[in-house]
Amino acid sequence: MNYQKKTVVASVAGLTLEGMDIMFLSFAMSMIIAEFHLDMATGGLISSITNLGMLFGGILFGILADKFGRVKVFTYSILLFAIGTALTGMAANIEQVYIFRFIAGIGAGGEYGIGVTLVAEAWPKNKQGRASSYVSIGAQFGVILAALLSAMILPAWGWRGLFFVGIIPVLFAFMVRKNLNESPEWLASKIEKKQASKRGSVKELFATPRTVLTTIALAVMATVQIAGYNGLMIWLPSMLQQSQGLSVSGSALWTISTAIGMIAGMLTFGQVMDRLGMKKAYGLFLIASAVAVFFYSFATGATGVLIGGAIVGFFSNGMFAGYGALISYFYPVEIRSTATNTIFNFGRALGGLSPILVGFILQHANVTMAMIYLAVLYCISFIALISLGNGHAARKQNALHTLSKAI
Repeated sequence: MNYQKKTVVASVAGLTLEGMDIMFLSFAMSMIIAEFHLDMATGGLISSITNLGMLFGGILFGILADKFGRVKVFTYSILLFAIGTALTGMAANIEQVYIFRFIAGIGAGGEYGIGVTLVAEAWPKNKQGRASSYVSIGAQFGVILAALLSAMILPAWGWRGLFFVGIIPVLFAFMVRKNLNESPEWLASKIEKKQASKRGSVKELFATPRTVLTTIALAVMATVQIAGYNGLMIWLPSMLQQSQGLSVSGSALWTISTAIGMIAGMLTFGQVMDRLGMKKAYGLFLIASAVAVFFYSFATGATGVLIGGAIVGFFSNGMFAGYGALISYFYPVEIRSTATNTIFNFGRALGGLSPILVGFILQHANVTMAMIYLAVLYCISFIALISLGNGHAARKQNALHTLSKAI
């Protein structure tokens, strides 16, 4: 297996484990609430604290990866993620659950950004889209894996047994460290001692007016991506049960249909990005997302709801496939991991609050207004996209491609 494929396999596996852990919390939440006698708000805080950990970990591990190497820090982030997950299964009270989920979040926040940075630096620009799309479906694999494991473990060993499975990433980290070499582009920049004083500096994300605009625009786009996904996946089943009279089993079928659309959208988006370029691909999918989400509020009948859900998922979450390549493209190697981790995890933390606003809209208005809100989000992201420049020019993609193949 060549170096390029190894980076994809490692990143896919890392995101699969992260997605699995996040869904473990969803499946175990009712049991945790019951054991510690929590109200819904206190239980929901577990997820919020995990997201805050991801933001902190994204910044911390992004800086470390730029300073000390992608692979080394990648494995450390996985180890911390595994430790936090396993410790959650030993929590004696809700305060300990908060602490351990924050630790797991720190590790998870570092893992994603470093993984996609490795992929972006290993693949030539005309293939980064499809490589990034392969990585992105790892989260969907994690959801499926979590569902299967939860069905087997929860009835027998309860929610604690589920989190003990989190020790598995320790073995994965060992394999990565043993079989994956450091990024050739990062090694080259270190040998040249290029911009050593600026390596891993968050300040460099705001060093010039052009960079400030780029960082803000990408942060807006990442926030919209997470906000749209969370708003759709958390509230749409309830919306459909109310507006269309769908049963719980019917809304579960909608979830599967939408997830299939998302996977197809991510794989397609990677191909479109490589053929049309980043800005055109995002522009096309953002406009399509706004239109699809708005008209979906008028869908009727079981067939219309299922097909419409797949179409919305195809466009709205298909774009997730490109964020690793998109953010990496706009920053030099010295701060690339810092930029990717900081920007995307900022989007996770802020966009993760979207379900609160969607719930408020549903309580005081109706489904149509909630869908208009989501459609407007994609329009805002489109405006942010237009403000982006042409990216970091000195990528030397052809030379890197040759070096990667040699390794």
